[in-house]
Amino acid sequence: MTDFRPSATLDVLRLRAKLLSFTRQFFDDAGYFEVDTSLLSHERVIDPNIEPFVVASSASERMFLQTSPEFAMKRLLATGAVAIYQLGKVFRHGELGRLHNPEFTMLEWYRVGDTHHDQMDFVEKFITAFASEIKRQSVASSHPSPLTPHPFEHLTYDQAFERHAGSKVLARPTHEIVALARRLGVSAPESLLPDDRDGWLNLLLAERVEPQLGHDRPTFVFDYPASQAALARIRGEGQTAVAERFELYVHGIELCNGYHELTDAAALRARVRHDASASERHIPEPVRLLAAMESGLPECSGVALGFDRLLMLSLGHDSVRQVIPFSFEIS
Repeated sequence: MTDFRPSATLDVLRLRAKLLSFTRQFFDDAGYFEVDTSLLSHERVIDPNIEPFVVASSASERMFLQTSPEFAMKRLLATGAVAIYQLGKVFRHGELGRLHNPEFTMLEWYRVGDTHHDQMDFVEKFITAFASEIKRQSVASSHPSPLTPHPFEHLTYDQAFERHAGSKVLARPTHEIVALARRLGVSAPESLLPDDRDGWLNLLLAERVEPQLGHDRPTFVFDYPASQAALARIRGEGQTAVAERFELYVHGIELCNGYHELTDAAALRARVRHDASASERHIPEPVRLLAAMESGLPECSGVALGFDRLLMLSLGHDSVRQVIPFSFEIS
């Protein structure tokens, strides 16, 4: 007989419903308003590491299930919205595991005038309030919440590497980063080329740095290499230039990321072309986002947070399957 039961218990799903309502109320009270943008779009994510689901709308046209509401939300900012959030489903092809489900709930928000440091402060306020709400709901737990110790820790990317890999890396040439990885016994896949600086940095981050982050208290890592800016603005010049972005880690798990957003359309075009060339893939320009930026995307910062992971960590579970109604395998 086919098992029809949900992957989460009904008690967890009742709590999930209450926390979704709490989250909306928190953002409403903070001066944000909720938006509900399209799940289907003519434009796809430009990050070559994220694969969208493709939907055929006709014999000759493809559309994409959105991996994030970012592009649509920035179009709203360009037309005058000041503080907006969205809490809903997004989709990423091929992401399945203990911490991933191809369909998951994302909380994403933007505020005009904020820097990434402002948003780190706001993230801490939200997560602390979220943990307090769970406690208020009298949820029994045999372990202390990993979200309550504060103030949260703040480390630059270089500081995180120095503490957990033994060396700062931003100013180091690629061959020294490769040597560091080998000295630490980090095994690299055969496909990783000796001159792939970001590849080696990401390998070291995943193998030696990330697992150590956020165990005593939640930890922000910020000021990433400029080569990993994505849609964040860049500060400084040369090898030590940094991307004004951050990620938050709890028990070695990435919980959210935030950017001091890039507003220069010409710079975005250059990044899309560079990423397409580096990945040897065709990455179409996001023409509607570029039009919004050219019309005057205001100075702003944004954050994307995995709601399922937040709930999972809050309750001390070890898989997102335990906090969503039906995981991918049984949906």
